Amino acid sequence: MDAVHKEKILIKNEKLISMVIERAKRDFSDDIAIIGLTGSFSTGDYHEKSDLDLTIINNTEQGWGISSCFILDDIGYDLYCTPWETRIEDQANLESPMISCLVDLQVLYCAKPEYLEKLNLYKQRALDALAMPIGRECISRAKKCIDIAKQEYANTLLSEDIGAVRYASSEVLYNLLNTLTHLNNTYFKRGMKRYLEEIATYRYVPDDFEMTYMAVIEAKTIDEIRSAAYKALKNINDLYNKMYKDFVVQPVPSYDNLGGTYEELWCNYRNKIIASVESGDRSYAYLAAMGIQGFLDEMTEWKGTKKFAIMQYFDSDHLQVFKNEFLKVMDEYLEEYNKVGRKVERYNTFEQLYNEYMKV
Repeated sequence: MDAVHKEKILIKNEKLISMVIERAKRDFSDDIAIIGLTGSFSTGDYHEKSDLDLTIINNTEQGWGISSCFILDDIGYDLYCTPWETRIEDQANLESPMISCLVDLQVLYCAKPEYLEKLNLYKQRALDALAMPIGRECISRAKKCIDIAKQEYANTLLSEDIGAVRYASSEVLYNLLNTLTHLNNTYFKRGMKRYLEEIATYRYVPDDFEMTYMAVIEAKTIDEIRSAAYKALKNINDLYNKMYKDFVVQPVPSYDNLGGTYEELWCNYRNKIIASVESGDRSYAYLAAMGIQGFLDEMTEWKGTKKFAIMQYFDSDHLQVFKNEFLKVMDEYLEEYNKVGRKVERYNTFEQLYNEYMKV
């Protein structure tokens, strides 16, 4: 792009920015807090058909009235609002892929000084989170993206329409890209055309990531799309599992953190398993088994108990075997209590319970 063309684009952008600010001052003085520049014109990575990305933070529902979509000189523009309580909050919590719209925002207009202070508090929250070492927080955010990618992979299996399958695979890739930003506790600083370039600078990336990524894009048939999406998903999932093991500090069972968990296991599942097995109700037993495994997995993750794999014993034709294995697990879980010196809250009479429960 030559200098003359570049100057024309920048002059047009200045006019557009002035127009939006003028409208904000005239019609939305109490409704629009901040207008800022983001996107390619903020980073300098624009071309002659790039649109102008403005972040317009609104205080009220009335502020949405400043929104507009239009085409000017063959370029489309989308002026929309970014509420504090939703989009800005998500960006500050690093729960949005648009973190750069907060962290790197160039403020062009601010209605009141307190709005800038508010913005800076949100921005600092994001910067503080980004400055943290890799650990449970960023890896937990990565898991949310992986879980969405898994859901979208399921969608590739549930349709025989190649367009629907390809769209689902694109959602798989997009969420895997965001997974990598979280695993590296960073964010995309430039537009989507630079995603692969940015990822190439990350420390934690699967081997041959770009090759598996492009294989999804280049796949021609439904089977090829599904196979490529699976490989991309598995590679990222394997990286996640390794990093979880390496970076997430595991809790240690203690007297306090185990309190009530054995009793909860008994309350929610023991009698359900006994009743379902005795009645031969396979569905009841199966759903109870699901709940047991979920509970035990949570105890391992959040309390540090040993890993229990109870679902491996479920067989709808041999429910009694499953019941026996579950009761063994109950005994093994009780050992977790014994190790930390905790006794089960068990009462033989209501009076005993009442006297203990009502103690100050």
